[in-house]
Amino acid sequence: MFERSALRLCLLLGALATAPQALALDDAKAPATEKEPLAIFRDPRHAMTKYIEGYRSGDARSSLDALRYAAEGGEALARWKLGSMYAQGDGVPHDDLKAFQYFQQIIDAYDESNPNPRERGVVASAFVAVGAYSLTGKGKGIERDTARAFEMFSFAATEFGDMHAQYNLGLMYIEGAGITKDVRRGARWLRLAADKQHIESQAVLGRLYFTGIEGVQRQRALGLMYLTMAREGAGDQSKHKWIIDLYDGAMTTASDTDRQAALAYLEQFMKGRR
Repeated sequence: MFERSALRLCLLLGALATAPQALALDDAKAPATEKEPLAIFRDPRHAMTKYIEGYRSGDARSSLDALRYAAEGGEALARWKLGSMYAQGDGVPHDDLKAFQYFQQIIDAYDESNPNPRERGVVASAFVAVGAYSLTGKGKGIERDTARAFEMFSFAATEFGDMHAQYNLGLMYIEGAGITKDVRRGARWLRLAADKQHIESQAVLGRLYFTGIEGVQRQRALGLMYLTMAREGAGDQSKHKWIIDLYDGAMTTASDTDRQAALAYLEQFMKGRR
């Protein structure tokens, strides 16, 4: 109904785009080969510093040594970076199971009673990534477990207010993926993410409002507003073609009154964000 195959692709990809600390290290691309970590670092934090230096200088082998040393020493950011690398095949062989295991290590080490604020974004992203893997069962050795996925998304959505978790939780409710289908509840989760400028949530929520589906009140102008925001955020990227198609379809059937009201909603929304 909502281009589910395209939406499913967003599950893991969305999870891999939430940790600003990790992404800040991606200003260079350097292939690396695996080897056992060398005990040449004072501590895991020192290893992370050496990783950044080596990665930026193009010293792929030593930077990977440092990253693995830091990960084994408990550095959440190092575990996240390695998990992302294995998930994407970036500088290491693609291996979803290894990626899953690194993300799971972050979750296992998380102390809810004494959280580290510095690791908040990385931990939230790990919960979403494990949830995505659990929902799809993607990767050899990874079992599909919708209950686990729901647990991961629910925690990240409520504890961290993570928009990717809120989006995935909304989809699970809308599709009844391993839980009781509840489109209205799903729409509420989508709206939380949509108002944080999560474009996939804006697109799906806009479609729900524009058409009025299974208990969601039809509000064509409000739906068109969210679809417009999603279309603007999507740009011309091929991976967001489904968003562009949803927007184009709504604009084709929208009346002038719908468009004018949507513009008014959009202006009001933007004023509220200033």
